[in-house]
Formats: sequence, structure tokens, C-alpha cells
Amino acid sequence: MPDRPLIVVFTTLFPNTTQPSSGIFIRERMFRVAKELPLMVVAPVPWFPFQGLIRIFRPHFRPTPPYREIQDGIEVLHPRFFSIPGIAKSLDGLFLALSTFVFMQRLQRKHNFNIIDSHFAYPDGYAASLLGKWLRLPFTVTLRGTEARLARQSAFRKYMTSALQSAAKVFSVSDSLRQIALTLGAPESKTQVVGNGIDTTKFYAIDKLAARTKLGLPANARVLVSVGGLVERKGFHRVIDCLPKLIQEFPTLRYLIVGGPSPEGDMGAQLRAQVAQLGLNEHVVFTGPMKSEALKKPLSAADVFVLSTRNEGWANVFLEAMACGLPVITTDVGGNAEVVCHPELGTIIPFGDQTALEKSLAIALKQKWDRSKIIAYAQDNTWDSRVATLIKAFKDITCHNNRQPVTSHTSQQKESETCR
Repeated sequence: MPDRPLIVVFTTLFPNTTQPSSGIFIRERMFRVAKELPLMVVAPVPWFPFQGLIRIFRPHFRPTPPYREIQDGIEVLHPRFFSIPGIAKSLDGLFLALSTFVFMQRLQRKHNFNIIDSHFAYPDGYAASLLGKWLRLPFTVTLRGTEARLARQSAFRKYMTSALQSAAKVFSVSDSLRQIALTLGAPESKTQVVGNGIDTTKFYAIDKLAARTKLGLPANARVLVSVGGLVERKGFHRVIDCLPKLIQEFPTLRYLIVGGPSPEGDMGAQLRAQVAQLGLNEHVVFTGPMKSEALKKPLSAADVFVLSTRNEGWANVFLEAMACGLPVITTDVGGNAEVVCHPELGTIIPFGDQTALEKSLAIALKQKWDRSKIIAYAQDNTWDSRVATLIKAFKDITCHNNRQPVTSHTSQQKESETCR
């Protein structure tokens, strides 16, 4: 087995040609690791024998990417795994492992990879734990936010516990997720918080007036913006409910909703119906999804970023908004308070408190924020330190796994030097 980590990123959520915005945060993180350590990506896609019939009624159900893609010079493979739509989700982890075992076995023989790096504790982490056992390879799990919800359900909790207790390393994007890992029995010595970072070459403030002109926004408007998949969890509808009262105080108010369908679903039609019912068509702008390189335009055009989310691990979009000079109004869930950690960066409100959300938005729209401090905070959270931490951890895992029994002080010293 090689001394240098050769990593297979194993995740069911990864950008592809049919879902380009799916799991961007995983690619952003791991492709930076790939600049130092060789890796490839296995991103299995769910499959069911009769899912073609479902597409008759739901044309965009489970879009199928090509089996093999090359992204930024890195090979991304999409084998299928058996998954029954809508039911038996507690079996997805097992099905994921069984469906990909022979594929992973062949891949290991061909490339001799020595770490399976999974993302999300279930189903990916549990499947990785089985594959690691069968292939006799160490595996890692990165907790990203769904764990808070799944840990409360016994059907998933036992599988997550099994995976986290046997992982070589449990990374979490926030300390709140690390605490969940500890309650599930993950050894403290094997847990490590490695938050997401910000790419300041993509996210930076551009001229506000120019950005508004490109988006067709009035120069004198007060502008709110949210970015994310159009799903219930993100809370766009909760912000929309605040608008009628806010417009009484800010008549030129505009609300930019940046996003589209995601693997979690698509409530775009419901949001548009809500806007029409409240008579807000003049005040709400649906931009559709945007590539990350283009997000600085709506972020620079806005005055305040808001995300009334039900659950997050570490929302990278907060740092992206801050890099463009925006204060953030969001909910006290997951790792949000770890990102928006100072009053000069924004406001944390209790989830579900609509009055607090409305009040905080009104105050934020009137407040004079020190944009330079907000931008400086974002710039202090670049990817460099995060990636260095990950690379060291992967090297340590490989070194530990390669160790042979030591028979003398000399060989012990040689092993120590090799593992530095």
C-alpha cells in the first residue's frame, strides 16, 4: 500500500451535468485537497427498475448523469445503487454498499486507493463503513448537517452510530455537529472540526449600482437576498411572509431569491403562488439558479442577506455573502451561530419566531454596517488552513494504516520519520 494517501471521495451528493449545483460544497473542499493528494470521486446515483415510469409524471425525477465525467482533470464515476423511491430509506445505506461493492473492489485493484472519504453520516458514511470493512480499508466521514435530524430517528441512529464509531476520522463542518458525533459514541480523539472556507477569487464585492442595473433593480431600493435550493428547509416562504409589513416601512423593498430545484425537492411553484397571493410580484425577484462565479452580482446588489433556515451544518453561503460585504440574518440552528459569531456580522434569531425575523430584518435594513469588517472576516476564512488540516489528517491515517510491527528502536525511529 502506498505511503501517500490515494483517496476515493464517496458521496451520493456531487455536482454533475444533470445536477450542476448538487453538492458543490463537497467539490469545492475536496478538489482543493486534490491539488496536494491524488483522488477520484465515486458518486453513486439512485436507481429503481421502474423509475422510468415515474418520469412520465415527474420528468425531472432522478436525472441520470453520464457514467464517467472529468471535472477539472479529476475522474468522477457514477455507478448505480438500488434505492426504492420514497420508502425503505433505512435500507439505503446497506443497498448503497451492496450495490457498489464489486465496483469498488475492482477500482481498488486498479488504482490501489487506500482511503474511502465519505460525506454525510447516512447513507454514505454507513455504506463506507461496510465497504471499508469488506475491502479492509480505513474510511472517514464528514458530517454536513443532515445528521442533526437523522440522529433523532432510531431507524438511522443505529447505523450512524456504527459508522462513526468505526471511522478512522470523523470530520465535522461545525462544532455542533461534532457534539452530535460524540453523543453517538465517536471517540473524541478521532473527531475534528474542519469548517468550509471561502474562495475570495470568486466572491468579492462589485459596484452595487452596476450590479443592480444588470438585475433590473431600482438604484434607491432596499434589497434583501437569499441563496439556496428552493426547498422548505431554506425558509424562503418565511421571509416572504415578512414582506407585507416590511414594505410599509420600506416601500421600494426588493427580495432576490437566487436558486432552483435541488435533490431535496422544488417548491418554486408554491413560492411564486405565495408571492402572487400576497400581491408581491413587484417586490420579489426569482433569478433562478446561478453558477458560483455569478453569485457576486446579486450579493453585491443587496443590502442584507437572509436565510430563515430550519437546519444547516456550516452554510458556506454566509461567508460568500460576507465576502461581498453583506450582514447575515439567520436562525439559531446547526452551526449558524458559529459562522455569524459577532454582532457586527449580523443577527441570529430563534427558528420559527416570525416576529423576531421581521424585526431583525427591519433593523438590519436601517442599520449602518461596517462592510469592511464583514469582508475582512470572510477573508480570514479562506480554504488554505482548512485544506492543510485535511491533508495532514489523511496523511496520518495512511501512515497509521501502513505501520508494521516494530522490532527495534532503529526501526521504530525510521517509522516515526516516515510518518512525519
